[in-house]
Amino acid sequence: CAGSWAQSVLTQPPSASEAARKSVTISCSGSSSNIGSNSVSWYQQLPEAAPKLLIYYNDRRASGVSDRFSGSESGTSASLAISGLQTEDEADYYCAAWDDSLSGWVFGGGTRLTVLGQPKAAPSVTLFPPSSEELQANKAT
Repeated sequence: CAGSWAQSVLTQPPSASEAARKSVTISCSGSSSNIGSNSVSWYQQLPEAAPKLLIYYNDRRASGVSDRFSGSESGTSASLAISGLQTEDEADYYCAAWDDSLSGWVFGGGTRLTVLGQPKAAPSVTLFPPSSEELQANKAT
């Protein structure tokens, strides 16, 4: 039935990357029949997880969403800004809006965000004393 389907009509960059602790903005462009006349929502999809609503009504954060995420809309375009990038922000981000002409929800193709320069844990070395067997066999090093 009408309105029960969705398709990729909105345009997003396929990928975005920025260094940890920096900010990034993901764009979403549409037309007068969707973004131009209806509000935009943004979703975050982590690997192996269901999409999570981040932003609705263009700029309202969903419950429990960090204030590092903010949305805006102007004309037939919208954007999602993420500040203070963290490792856990690496995900796919999708914009969505109702399309009056299609009488259905339309989505962007998704933007995969990569956070660069994530601090790597230093390798650790653990020293163990020789076993009694090694001591008896004079094989302790």
